[in-house]
Amino acid sequence: MKTNVAILGGGNLGTALAKGLSRTDEASQKYDVTVTRRNTDLIQHLEEDGITVSSDNLSAVKEAELIVISVQPTQIEHLIEEIKPVLDPKQHIIASTMAGVSGEEIAKLTGSGYRILRVMPNTAAAINQAMTCIERTPHKEAEEKVIELFETLGKTLVINSELMEASTVLGACGIAFFLRYIRAASQGGIEVGFHAEEAQLIASQTALGASSLLLNSNNHPEYEIDKVTTPKGCTIAGLNEMEHNGLSSALIKGIKTSWEMIEKIR
Repeated sequence: MKTNVAILGGGNLGTALAKGLSRTDEASQKYDVTVTRRNTDLIQHLEEDGITVSSDNLSAVKEAELIVISVQPTQIEHLIEEIKPVLDPKQHIIASTMAGVSGEEIAKLTGSGYRILRVMPNTAAAINQAMTCIERTPHKEAEEKVIELFETLGKTLVINSELMEASTVLGACGIAFFLRYIRAASQGGIEVGFHAEEAQLIASQTALGASSLLLNSNNHPEYEIDKVTTPKGCTIAGLNEMEHNGLSSALIKGIKTSWEMIEKIR
């Protein structure tokens, strides 16, 4: 029997989650997915993938076992008030993707007794390549169900509550950080002679290859770097020039700045 999933908030992330859950046989055989948004015209295309599209949060929640809250933090109070008449702590598991909103804050709105877990996926869920960090809670059975859901969308890692904001920066914001690197590498490729689409293909596939090397070997990045840096070679010359101009430092500072921004919001 399929598990009913209600994704409340069909924005970029909510849409990515829905696409991933409809994209593979494994996921589509396990889950019936409903995505809600006020303006359903913006997500109507999801119906082509067998996803139910609705503007009715109450109906979506009433039928669901797993509720994924994917709205902006400023909308959570209104959303909970709207769905509260049909919320049932025995029926519903609530997974929240909202940055800077703790499970305790959500519990104050829902009332006690609910199984609430924070999750932080990224938009690569749309192609089942997400990195999702899941908050460790006492709700072990619910946690297993949430892990099972997000495992169909990529890789998962269960972490302590105090690391959820850090996971937002490294995993969710990280998509943009790595894309900016690929964009810069593509521009460099154009400078040395490639057409734009060729440079982007080479940069993107090379980034994928680099990531896959680490994921498959579990080696430290420097170990793999050493394999392609020869004495007086072009690789070490390029790496050193990038470091002289602050590549690693800029990335570290960017991650820390994003984290500090979330901490201020909290």
